[in-house]
Amino acid sequence: MTSANPLANKSEAWSALFSEPVDELVQRYTASVGFDRRLWRADIDGSLAHARMLAAQGIIAAQDLADIERGMAQIAREIEAGTFEWKLELEDVHLNIEARLTQLVGDAGKRLHTGRSRNDQVATDIRLWLRGEIDVIAGLLEQLQRVLVDQADRHADVVMPGFTHLQVAQPVSFGHHLLAYVEMFSRDAERLADVRRRVNRLPLGAAALAGTSYPLDRERVARELGMDGVCQNSLDAVSDRDFAIEFTAAASLVMVHVSRLSEELIVWMSQPFGFVALPDRFCTGSSIMPQKKNPDVPELARGKTGRVVGHLMGLLTLMKGQPLAYNKDNQEDKEPLFDTVDTLRDTLRIFADMMAGLSVRPEAMEQAARRGYATATDLADYLVKKGLPFRDAHETVAHAVKTAIGRGVDLAALTLDELRAFHPAIDADVFDVLSLRGSMAARALPGGTAPAQVRAQVARHRQRLAG
Repeated sequence: MTSANPLANKSEAWSALFSEPVDELVQRYTASVGFDRRLWRADIDGSLAHARMLAAQGIIAAQDLADIERGMAQIAREIEAGTFEWKLELEDVHLNIEARLTQLVGDAGKRLHTGRSRNDQVATDIRLWLRGEIDVIAGLLEQLQRVLVDQADRHADVVMPGFTHLQVAQPVSFGHHLLAYVEMFSRDAERLADVRRRVNRLPLGAAALAGTSYPLDRERVARELGMDGVCQNSLDAVSDRDFAIEFTAAASLVMVHVSRLSEELIVWMSQPFGFVALPDRFCTGSSIMPQKKNPDVPELARGKTGRVVGHLMGLLTLMKGQPLAYNKDNQEDKEPLFDTVDTLRDTLRIFADMMAGLSVRPEAMEQAARRGYATATDLADYLVKKGLPFRDAHETVAHAVKTAIGRGVDLAALTLDELRAFHPAIDADVFDVLSLRGSMAARALPGGTAPAQVRAQVARHRQRLAG
């Protein structure tokens, strides 16, 4: 059965209260269908769960439910095929789908909206959509971690200079360095899982702001949609966007971690360092300088981090002055949220592929570690173990480093007699301490840079990611 479409234009969508149609410019200014149509699957899923509950509660007839299910199935096919006609005058994804449903099944389509408002409907749709995107992003975070763990395993024995203040500090394993990012991304995954729990609550049933007099079974709808429970306050249910802000905050931290890795890749690729090379497909050349190979992907990811952090600031500002309950301001939550999801998802996918193809130049790393007197702290520790107070050992080694710098050689290039001139406790075993690999291997405490410890951490991460 079909009937005239009650949503032929926007003023008719509201009520007979309005005496003139909405201005064309206002239609364009207030419409969201250009970007919120991506919620269509969540909108249909939420509507079907609502309709089944209405039928189970005796609020609509079984035939109405059958008609709604049939109509929604056709709408889904039309959207997937690209034949669905999205109408600007119907403003958003919700009214577009409802109008088409009523066109297809008549009065049953009009009954679907019983006991709900667009306020609780859109809040439900965003939560359903975002839950699915969090699951996708969590999978991409796992993939990136696995790639980094594999690279760390392959390069556990590669010596590189560890830096503080971007000055050579101590020798570390390149694998250990990469595992630092695995730790960051694992925390990101934990944060996203925590955010998901708060996303996965059902607003539907809050109606416009006060709940509804219909005997709805909200828990049934929550169960059908795989949600962990229902929002407990109708005013909060329709106006809350904390979950979107939390997600964007977590996404901002992921991007900050990506940006830190990007900065290191950019530095490591530069000619003064030459530590690594990226596959050509992630780089570009110069229009004028034929020798250039530019790390465009890391640079752009570093830039896109500002974009995502900006979305977080925008969402916080959007919510800061809103009184309860729903306000039209909240239409502005979708574009920054959508763009955050798109940016993060694409970035993680690209970085997993790019880091898998990373090639390492161990000789350049080791040479850089030798140039920076990276074992000076090891010499100080050696003297402490011989009985010197650490501050005295520190001062003694500073004199030794100054001498080595003056001669343009590494500490290990000084003779035993030259070293003993700084302190008589120094003996022939000092050269084991002054070697880069000896320094690295000595740091075998849990969390240290010793290759054996790196491999233990690799095994731990692999077990975690397998679970």
